[in-house]
Amino acid sequence: MKCERCTRKECSKKTKTDDQENVAIDAPSPVEENEEKGEFHKLADAKVYLSDCLACDSCITPEEGVQLSQQNAKDFFHVLHLNKKCDASKHRVLVVSVCPQSLPYFAAKFNLSVTDASRRLCGFLKSLGVHYVFDTAIAADFSILESQKEFVRRYRQHSKERRALPMLTSACPGWVRYAERVLGHPVTPHLCTAKSPQQVMGSLVKDYFARQKNLPPEKIFHIVVAPCYDKKLEALGDGFSAGLHDARGTDCVLTSGEVAQIMEQSGLPVRDAAVDTLFGDRKEAVVRRHDGAGSDGHLAHVFRHAAKELFGEHVEEIAYRALRNKDFHEVTLEKSGEVVLRFAAAYGFRNIQNIILKLKKDKFPYHFVEVLACPRGCLNGRGQAQTEDGHADKALLRQMEGIYSDIPVWAPESSAHVQELYQEWLEGTDSPRAQEVLHTTHQGLEPCADTLDMKW
Repeated sequence: MKCERCTRKECSKKTKTDDQENVAIDAPSPVEENEEKGEFHKLADAKVYLSDCLACDSCITPEEGVQLSQQNAKDFFHVLHLNKKCDASKHRVLVVSVCPQSLPYFAAKFNLSVTDASRRLCGFLKSLGVHYVFDTAIAADFSILESQKEFVRRYRQHSKERRALPMLTSACPGWVRYAERVLGHPVTPHLCTAKSPQQVMGSLVKDYFARQKNLPPEKIFHIVVAPCYDKKLEALGDGFSAGLHDARGTDCVLTSGEVAQIMEQSGLPVRDAAVDTLFGDRKEAVVRRHDGAGSDGHLAHVFRHAAKELFGEHVEEIAYRALRNKDFHEVTLEKSGEVVLRFAAAYGFRNIQNIILKLKKDKFPYHFVEVLACPRGCLNGRGQAQTEDGHADKALLRQMEGIYSDIPVWAPESSAHVQELYQEWLEGTDSPRAQEVLHTTHQGLEPCADTLDMKW
């Protein structure tokens, strides 16, 4: 038995019953806990189904299954309830971080501008009892900047004897999990070591922000609102970052769809509120994004930086060339008639399979590939823009793509706050602490023999 996206002949998650098409990892709803009845008793329970999985080669061990069962609204409401009922000394500060790719979903679903959707979501979360609501764009700034530096370093070090290229992005947890647990060597050495935006945000909240508020990391309960279910798995494997004193960076991940369902069923009065920043009492003035079509834009930003740093070329507009399909694009830089940079964007597992086949056959033409598990990018995450029967809501997705494209683009180099954090929090842009906090290592198992025989 396997889910429709399984990469193996057999899936390890053999918990399906005879009369079930999909199996959820159960989490009792708030109403099932007698002591937690109250204003949240109508809120829907969240379940993760096998068909929501994107990288499932033995991806959920029994231990992870138990932990994943906590990645839903029940755990969130449990902390809210304790804050209302228990002694103040036992209260935890609730912090929610919202991914930029989630906001177009709320804007489209509730027929609001993206700024109004952001304020409405923030106001709703605070009406529940959340203390701070952040935007993860600043974490993506760090992820992109570190990816830029790593690519330039790899490009300069690359040779036939020392194969530092291609560099494959590491921001998508579905892809990274697939690479680590299914493909293994020789793919994992090509994964960028820069942490994903969610991982960086965990360190920002539990380390930098905790210090600013004079709080131990364990006193903060950090929730991420994200477009896909694989972010839940990423939170489990987040590890314990430097300075967090055994506290996990992200305690709970809720998909955009789960939060929207809570909003629809809560019946709570909502006042709009501006999104907070990590810097004192200042508020976020505008919603911003990076230069990517439905993603955090690693390809565009790394390409511009590499063109300037390596070849002295200033690239304003990036010309994407569609290749095999609409989810496989190429970008090149020519100098004196020679292609000196060749980048690609590969979205969806059909395209991922194609690039891995070329890599293993040593016929790989690219220096850098932005890899995302979801076709059409993060906006199409299975945690949002889905119909009731589990298929992509194409009309809603098109609306979301239009909304996302209208959000102002922000270059990570232009952020004074990021530069301030490099100096104040990380002791410099190239310090050992910056390397420790912003980078990770990827574990590569021996690849599975039948991995590339699957028909997508």
